[in-house]
Parts: sequence; structure tokens; C-alpha cells
Amino acid sequence: MRYLVEKKDEYAVLTLTEENLNSVKAPILKSEFLGLKNSGIDNVILNLEQVKYVDSSGLSAILTGNRLWTEDKKSFVLTGINHPSVKMLITVSRLDSILTIAATMPEAEKIVMLRAFGDELSSEQADEEIDEEE
Repeated sequence: MRYLVEKKDEYAVLTLTEENLNSVKAPILKSEFLGLKNSGIDNVILNLEQVKYVDSSGLSAILTGNRLWTEDKKSFVLTGINHPSVKMLITVSRLDSILTIAATMPEAEKIVMLRAFGDELSSEQADEEIDEEE
């Protein structure tokens, strides 16, 4: 499977450079997600801009990525869902109600940064409350 990973301060962008996300490529994507998670990446944007076909194994890989980050209250955002068959599959499977989907890369980055900023504020408030109790 061909893909690019671009790591930023608050997140990583994983861009698939394949037209198909199928049963052959899905295990590789899951493995990459695990590698990113284990390396300490807090937030991920999955860019499907070049993807024209996704099967059930591909959806499973996407859901694995979503679970890995959302169970820790971090961000997993899909973007670049441009091909009609991919849009339809996500809609028909009702994953659009589960996944965070951004229309564009700048929108995806904004979602991740707002969540990261919110997490930082929450952490600072918790630290202040601890200091006040002492």
C-alpha cells in the first residue's frame, strides 16, 4: 500500500496514495495506525483524496483508526472523501454519524487544533484546581 505520513506538532496526516482501500491494503493501514498510536501521535487526519473504492475491510481499518484515537478522547478526522462511491458507502453504512468528517484539509486541521487547544485548556484548569487545593 502506498501512503504518505506527514507529522506536525499536534497531529499527523496519513494520505493514502492508492485508488483502492480493500482487503489487501486494509491490514497495512491498521498496522500503520497502530504504529502511529504507539509512537505517541495524539491526533490523526486520514486523507482519502485519491481513494476511489473502499470495501468492508477498508471500512474496518478506518473504524480501527477512529477507535484508537477516540477512546483516548483524541481526534481522528477523515477528509478528502471526494469520490461518489466512497461518499455513498460511508453514508449508506451510516458511518457519517460516527466518524468526524471534514470537507477539506484546512477544515480537518482546524478540528484537530481546536480539540488540542481544548485539551490543553482543560489540563491547565485541572492543574490550577490542584494548586488551589494544596
